Amino acid sequence: MKIAFVVGEPSGDAIGADLIRALKGRNPGDLELVGLAGEAMQAEGMTSLFDIDELSIMGISAILMRLPQLLRRVGQTADAIVAARPDALVVIDSPTFSHRVAKMVRARLPEIPIVNYIPPTVWAWREGRAAKMRAYVDHAICALPFEPAVMQRLGGPPATYVGHPLMKEPGLAAIMADPRPLAGRKPGSPPRLVILPGSRRGEIDRLAGDFGRTLARLCEILQGVTAVLPTLARHQGRIEAAMASWPVKAEIVTGGEAKWRAFAEADAALAASGTVSLELALSGIPMALGYKLDPVAYYFRHLVTAWTAAMPNFIVGHPLVPEHFHEFVRPEHLARRMARLLTDTPERHAQLAGFDEIRRMMAIDRAPGEAAASIVLDLIQRRA
Repeated sequence: MKIAFVVGEPSGDAIGADLIRALKGRNPGDLELVGLAGEAMQAEGMTSLFDIDELSIMGISAILMRLPQLLRRVGQTADAIVAARPDALVVIDSPTFSHRVAKMVRARLPEIPIVNYIPPTVWAWREGRAAKMRAYVDHAICALPFEPAVMQRLGGPPATYVGHPLMKEPGLAAIMADPRPLAGRKPGSPPRLVILPGSRRGEIDRLAGDFGRTLARLCEILQGVTAVLPTLARHQGRIEAAMASWPVKAEIVTGGEAKWRAFAEADAALAASGTVSLELALSGIPMALGYKLDPVAYYFRHLVTAWTAAMPNFIVGHPLVPEHFHEFVRPEHLARRMARLLTDTPERHAQLAGFDEIRRMMAIDRAPGEAAASIVLDLIQRRA
């Protein structure tokens, strides 16, 4: 069996590796892998056409600057997959790149099934993409429980929820098994805030100053607050430089284990809007979110049609988590909100109850990789 993969960033690489392991378990014979892979997929025996770090770009302005290179890589990837004539193609996330490859492969090899693992966020913006996907995607494998219904409503391809990759993260699993976060802070212990200004340089640069001023004001409102800021090792210098001007400093920690330990000890979070909001919700940590787009993306903000940008809100279907964008990222406002979330208030209890509901909605009885492998193999058998 030969299966082609197209991934464009580390998160997709981890999902692809999980799927490959499941496919190997279901197909103990030879399994040939072609296409694009990151380090995790390469560890499973796959050779990548080129380094996917070339595709790890974020934001409209960055994409426009790299467009010629991206289009060249699209053609190269599609040519290689067509030449390999795989039994199936699996494209994972990164729709700006992976869907262009899928379209070209469908035009030249219409007989092979194409699966989109982690489809584009049609529920957030450009809903028309869902219906267009039917021409080149046979099945969408979703990581959020509401996505299959959205795909059906918008006329997209058949879709199945298999669970979020986060559900297999050992650090998160340990927190979810501990009732302490949902029970609240131990009486008498000082409030602990986790600060998460983003995982990309632009996000950090745009939010770090406001988050630092928020912490300083919060410490005036609520005595005894301590703060921790988990970040990637490559961003530590950037965070330290930004924090140099903070009136109150946070403890900086790096690495996956340190991040989950910070989550386990946190009572509330101030975070950049993104996937981390789902991590926090599943960890039972009340939060407020902030975000500032880059100037080019801000110009196109009218294209966003979603009623919220917070994944927890989408999942429960109501504005559970407060969001603050651009001029509404106001330290005085955020500090007062965080004080409410760090203490025994209706706002804190409402979020904790909502997070408990999210856990129930996202619960799965089968590993995501196993469920995804069944979908891929079923499509191959039906096309045989």
